[in-house]
Amino acid sequence: MSLIEGRPIGLDAPHHDGSELYVSTSQPRLGERVQLRVRVPHASGFTRVLIRTVLDGEHRFLETVAERRTDTETWWCGELEIAHPVTSYRFVLEGGPQQFGVLNGAGLWSRDVPDDGDFRLTIHRPSPAWARDAVVYQIFPDRFARSADADGREVPDWAVPAQWSDPVDTRREIIGTQLYGGDLDGIVEHLDHLERLGVDVIYLTPFFPARSNHRYDASTFDVVDPLLGGDDAFERLCAAASERGMRLIGDITTNHTGAGHDWFTTACADQSADTRDYYFIGPDGQYASWLGVRSLPKLNWTSPALQDAFCHPEAGVIPRWIGAGLAGWRVDVANMTGRFGDEDHNHDVARWVRSAAGEDSVVLAEHVHDFTRDLVGDGWTGVMNYSGFAKPVWTWLRQHGREAGFLGAPVIVPEQPAETVVATILDFTSRVSWTGLTGSWNLLGSHDTTRVRTLVGPDSRHVDVAAGLLMTMPSTPMLTYGDEIGMEGAFGEDGRRPMPWSESDWDTRLLDVYQRLIAVRQDSIALRRGGLRFLHAEGDAIVYLREHAEETALVHVARAAHEAVSLPLSGLPGVTEAQVRFGEAAATGNETLLLGADAPSVRILTWPSPAAYRSSWNDAA
Repeated sequence: MSLIEGRPIGLDAPHHDGSELYVSTSQPRLGERVQLRVRVPHASGFTRVLIRTVLDGEHRFLETVAERRTDTETWWCGELEIAHPVTSYRFVLEGGPQQFGVLNGAGLWSRDVPDDGDFRLTIHRPSPAWARDAVVYQIFPDRFARSADADGREVPDWAVPAQWSDPVDTRREIIGTQLYGGDLDGIVEHLDHLERLGVDVIYLTPFFPARSNHRYDASTFDVVDPLLGGDDAFERLCAAASERGMRLIGDITTNHTGAGHDWFTTACADQSADTRDYYFIGPDGQYASWLGVRSLPKLNWTSPALQDAFCHPEAGVIPRWIGAGLAGWRVDVANMTGRFGDEDHNHDVARWVRSAAGEDSVVLAEHVHDFTRDLVGDGWTGVMNYSGFAKPVWTWLRQHGREAGFLGAPVIVPEQPAETVVATILDFTSRVSWTGLTGSWNLLGSHDTTRVRTLVGPDSRHVDVAAGLLMTMPSTPMLTYGDEIGMEGAFGEDGRRPMPWSESDWDTRLLDVYQRLIAVRQDSIALRRGGLRFLHAEGDAIVYLREHAEETALVHVARAAHEAVSLPLSGLPGVTEAQVRFGEAAATGNETLLLGADAPSVRILTWPSPAAYRSSWNDAA
């Protein structure tokens, strides 16, 4: 058994999560009674389990009954009425050496703890099924691929033209203006690569006209930038992707526009303009902007007209491009949207945008620190999970002694052992619903960060480990263009290098690793839909289960060689039938499964779940 900051994990620790193995429905109705299961190993000593919930601000305790027993554990079951749009609960256990335990999303505690980490069920619609099964590939259009048609396009006055083989110029006065000329038809020409890789969702950073290569300073939301091929190229990309079963997600700035946006120029030219109240513009012409950057004036979401401009069901920016072929939006600096001074309309904006996008679309929020209070369930379908995945993985895998900053933070990323990494993951994931977690994107980095290949140092096998975590943890995995071939970059702009299309420049071993890991995920219901049960986290090794009614997956990741982790076979029913899906087979000895490593590595085993896992919820006690 491992300890996570004093809390036990492993086959001897009680477990519950929000997956379908433990919760009878992930989208209950208000007033519905939901059945909950918790598994309690006999070794823990607990002999009684209660559900503690909160009704109208007052706590209530509900009895559970022993639904089934095995030689090693008892599954307890109880019913919880969904009394509020977000209904929280925990399990209180009696017995054992300390006679008392609290099980919440952060693990097992021997004392009372605040409610922030309690499990929660929400009546709000989860992310669509296709999104939870997807693998997302981020493309920065200017740097992915340049079609022959790009050669005839006029270079705008703001741009510093570059050849595809030129290095990225990271001087402050050049960042944002160096133009390589990648376009949407270039993406079309390389969809074969994405199909071979196994991804099925393409996330495009902004494609609207702007005065920068990143295009987060849009000058209009009405058309596609002619430098990218315009609206016709967008239609061709949508059609070509659809033919291959791929979806497209766009990138929208709801917090600001560019200073050259037609809304803003009209507002500045005429104090009585209809768009004047779209922004925070004073009588003297001074205006609020994103972090004081004058080229990015901040939007004022108290304006009903602005709300309509984005979210009107027919004319709004959000639904109009969904209708044109997008499957959803990633929302830039979503954490700042609608927040200014004493005003906070962030949750309102999230609800309006999600409603405007429609039921089968995703609305993913960029959020680089604590997202948990913003991911309630009725707004953003998920977040880019920097804090609950990317940053803790960085702390485990970054090479010792290398400088590593995280998105502008003025301190280095520390090097941490596995137990601290898992504790961080649990801290963040315990504060949101299971549907919020699984509707989010896990990532190892993005166009804004250090590239994972650079982060881990000279041994590329550490990228294998990072990719193994990415493809086997709950939430939708997102990788950035070029990660699969070992592209490097010490920070955001340095990592926005043009994609090399000569395979002689590729790390083909890494490409094979990514292809195989993606294929394993796509073929495994446990890795896509299973729960998450940590079995071991210490130093250089992490072991966890992804359990589903149909299949169980065991994942073992090692950042370095370590002595074998020993797990009792009795606690892993069916493991003797396991198929090795990635890495090496596990050894056995004296009724134990032995998981050792002699180098950085990933091991994935899957096997059919016991028949008891597939029992009907209607049969529960």
